[in-house]
Amino acid sequence: MTPSFFSAALSTWRAIHAPLPGTAGDAEPFDAVVKLSIKAMPDARTADTLGAEREGTGVVIDESGLILTIGYLMLEAGSILVVAADGRVFPATVVGYDHATGFGVLRAAPGVARKPLALGDSSAVRELTTVLVAAHPAAGGGSHACVVARRRFTGWWEYMIEDAIFTAPPRSEHSGAALLDSAGRLVGIASLWVSDAIDLGVAFPGNMFVPIDLLKPLLDDLLTRGRRRGAPRPWLGVYSEEVEGHVVVTRVLPDAPAHKAGVRRGDVILGVGGQSIGGQSEFYRSLWASGDAGADVMLHVLRDRIVQRLVVRSADRMDYLRPWRTRSSAE
Repeated sequence: MTPSFFSAALSTWRAIHAPLPGTAGDAEPFDAVVKLSIKAMPDARTADTLGAEREGTGVVIDESGLILTIGYLMLEAGSILVVAADGRVFPATVVGYDHATGFGVLRAAPGVARKPLALGDSSAVRELTTVLVAAHPAAGGGSHACVVARRRFTGWWEYMIEDAIFTAPPRSEHSGAALLDSAGRLVGIASLWVSDAIDLGVAFPGNMFVPIDLLKPLLDDLLTRGRRRGAPRPWLGVYSEEVEGHVVVTRVLPDAPAHKAGVRRGDVILGVGGQSIGGQSEFYRSLWASGDAGADVMLHVLRDRIVQRLVVRSADRMDYLRPWRTRSSAE
């Protein structure tokens, strides 16, 4: 059950005024929180939306220098530098990325952190509890927040996860920040600033975190294969927005499958494969149920008051992006 506006606001106020950890043993979690400085390769397709130079937070999760972050920071990375809590600078390489969850894994040198963060249990994170958001110092360091919702998140870039963690108040420099439980364990990685953290039809800004439990079944695959095992999902290359239960195309990526099939900005997607859809969640479920990447996907779109059928030859999203120049070999 979604908390009421009043209970969410009151719990957020209490979280803001909770004392922060001290500077002795309590500071250990912050030692594992590092700054990432990433330069995209010159011909990166993502440079226009994510920028050619990106900064965010990473979290050291083992003694070999393995770093977890939000994956969009490292898409098409040409170079990656890690700034440790004590100011030391290390180069890093890409280990793996998972578009379905958004997690990205990097590797720097052993010793980048004195004490890596342990993974916690994100399923135990309850609404209206106080948590700690930890970013690198230049992004604001640590601050308390309140978990105001646990619910599905549906993104405009062909992305959806269940049971996302929404916190308030919002942190503007959020990308890759760690979400820590009361025991100092890692329970989420920050992805977005959102305006509707409690989803009650009123503005209540906050941040969305990807739950750490989504990483656990994937981590071995990311370390050994660079991506999750199995065939990739079909990808079209459209951005969309849900408007009154309808899926409206807001952008078609150049040279993506949807662009080649004639999908246009402003098209309203009414159905997939002959079945009507009632919003972004149904759109994504129907799309991903169409087969593996490479499958033909029939879209029923409304354009200029005329319903058209467009067949899109889907693709693997990673084939659309430029290969990483910093990828490490599988270990």
